Amino acid sequence: MITIIAAISTNNALGKDNDLIWRLPADLKRFKKVTTGHFILMGRNTFDSIGKALPNRTSVIITRNEHYQQEGCLIAGSIEEAIRFAKDEQEVFIIGGAQVYQQAMERNLVDQLDITLVHEEFEADVFFPEIDQTIWKEVSREDFKADHKNAYDYSFISYQKI
Repeated sequence: MITIIAAISTNNALGKDNDLIWRLPADLKRFKKVTTGHFILMGRNTFDSIGKALPNRTSVIITRNEHYQQEGCLIAGSIEEAIRFAKDEQEVFIIGGAQVYQQAMERNLVDQLDITLVHEEFEADVFFPEIDQTIWKEVSREDFKADHKNAYDYSFISYQKI
């Protein structure tokens, strides 16, 4: 099962200046819970924005730079190669960025979308691809109101390929 996991806004914003636009502790907590113990696949810019291999996960960085190395990480030249690293795993998560999400969806490599929808529009320079309702079916949703820790209303939404 290959799952894209992403936090996006209502205008599909993902980030700006190679960073997250918002701080949503509930999303970060859920991300950690869902991805711990699994392979996480990401582009080099996403890795650079995180700054280190995340604990208790196998990090696979996708880059065209064949000389790129990062301690504690596997390096892949393509999304397909990254997936091959995790071929024996039951669950694999693609965690970004925008180009990797786009390629994975266009190449039909993904089984599920695990989306945190932030109910706000933001100025951004990277966006999540449109979720085509003829391809993806919403199978679960949990809605939450802003609170003292989370500044925005948000929803956890799961989609499966039709």
